[in-house]
Amino acid sequence: MHLVERKFEEADRRALVAAGLHPVLARVYAARRIRSAAELDDDFRWLLPPASLTHCERAAGLLADAIAAGKKLLIVADYDADGATACAVGVRALRQMGANVEYLVPNRFELGYGLTPELVDIAAQRRPDLIITVDNGIASVEGVERARALGIATLITDHHLPGAELPRAECIVNPNQPGCDFASKALAGVGVMFYVMLALRAELRKRGAYQAAAEPNLAALTDLVALGTVADVVPLDANNRILVAQGLKRLRAGQAQPGLEALLRAAGRSSAKATAFDLGFVLGPRLNAAGRLADMSLGIECLVTDDAARAANCAMELDRLNRERRRIEAEMLEQARAAAAAVAEAPGAAAAFFDPSWHQGVVGILASRLRERLHRPVICFARANNGELRGSGRSIPGFHLRDCLDLVAKRAPGLILRFGGHAQAAGLTLREAELERFREAFSAVAEETMPREALTRTVETDGALEPAQLSLSLAQALEERLWGQGFPQPLFCDTFALESQRVVGEKHSKLKLVKDGRRLEAMRFNSLDPLPARFRAAYRLSVNDYNGLQSVQINVEHVETP
Repeated sequence: MHLVERKFEEADRRALVAAGLHPVLARVYAARRIRSAAELDDDFRWLLPPASLTHCERAAGLLADAIAAGKKLLIVADYDADGATACAVGVRALRQMGANVEYLVPNRFELGYGLTPELVDIAAQRRPDLIITVDNGIASVEGVERARALGIATLITDHHLPGAELPRAECIVNPNQPGCDFASKALAGVGVMFYVMLALRAELRKRGAYQAAAEPNLAALTDLVALGTVADVVPLDANNRILVAQGLKRLRAGQAQPGLEALLRAAGRSSAKATAFDLGFVLGPRLNAAGRLADMSLGIECLVTDDAARAANCAMELDRLNRERRRIEAEMLEQARAAAAAVAEAPGAAAAFFDPSWHQGVVGILASRLRERLHRPVICFARANNGELRGSGRSIPGFHLRDCLDLVAKRAPGLILRFGGHAQAAGLTLREAELERFREAFSAVAEETMPREALTRTVETDGALEPAQLSLSLAQALEERLWGQGFPQPLFCDTFALESQRVVGEKHSKLKLVKDGRRLEAMRFNSLDPLPARFRAAYRLSVNDYNGLQSVQINVEHVETP
């Protein structure tokens, strides 16, 4: 492992310091391409306008016409946190705007991903006039055709990358579709749906719907938008930072949806101190647990109900499912260690793993864990129905996983039955009998297209801190700020002398370090490896809150190896 420092423009750093930012924060932000303090303003007025998102206004007109005609709308959701929050935003907003709307979410183990023809047949039993997809649909060519044959219109809202053919839907809203020049390609599925709802409210306003009635407050839904955006690990560009920051403000002000409040309570977290960490690592996993192990309808119900008691019951069940998910994940990870160790001895450019006992709902998390261990793109498979395997993959920086699968599919037609995803995460389905052929094809394409430098594990840091900067006030300032994918939490780098190391909590190391004569308390989580007398490490500043007494703590994340 090699530690490197992020580069920044000195002029940008000086401008941020002149604007009143702490010198360390100024350096950190400059390294994230922030050139002025104005770029950190998270006020709603800086949000990109809905009119700039291709077909957003057309979707608003389609929905406004449907509401005026009393037509029945059916939202077809995805089974992850992004899809669940997008569905909840749609249900809440559309009902406030007078729509007759229901929702349907597929069981991932029976129907798979997206608007399939089989799912359309199930949806048709509810007799909808318009199907609205959220966080899916851009690849549902056959499903949309089935809907057309049944006389059901479709509105697709999605953010995934399109394939070679677009569905023949009445309208498609997707910042990543061909011809869309929307400035934020990083919108999550919930962000796309939120934009459509903003456009619909503007369209209804234009039609005079609110001359005698109050307009719905769509800002009240930003807690859901923030959760889906962070949980889906999309880059926090300027537009997404505004959406997430606004949602966190509602959480901290005690104005969240009852379901989010209940989920935080179930996890023992305070909404008044909510951070992006809570969205990504507390709320997100509990919501995802429903889709991974059971039915995401439970998660969506938790988000759409206004009944506090109902929300609490849903949250308790989601918390139980999350504990079960963690148990299953731990067992699968143990099973995968032997295979991973064999790969680690002579790793190729990519790896694919399968065990007949693995759970479909957890292979994505397993792939993420193995990717971290191996620093290679990894796909993990579990058995599905009809002799098929469903795989979930995670990639490393510098290697586009979906493009790799696309090339495999083109070189071996029929090998992959279905696939989709992003640069860093993708899913696919293939026949179990074809697993070895897929492994060979996947490895070959990865070997051919993988940049050599991508295989070296490099950790970017924000440089060293002076002893006086290792302070509680700076740790608190850093924790209060918004960080996430593409806008990473600060990671510093220094050389330390080791004074002592002991085991705490069975799998963590408590350290006493010395830097420039100052003794520092430190933790190294999930690692008991002995450290040398002197070492160079990447670390985060954190606030240690023990019995109401706060102190600064160093969390050692990476130790540089020769």
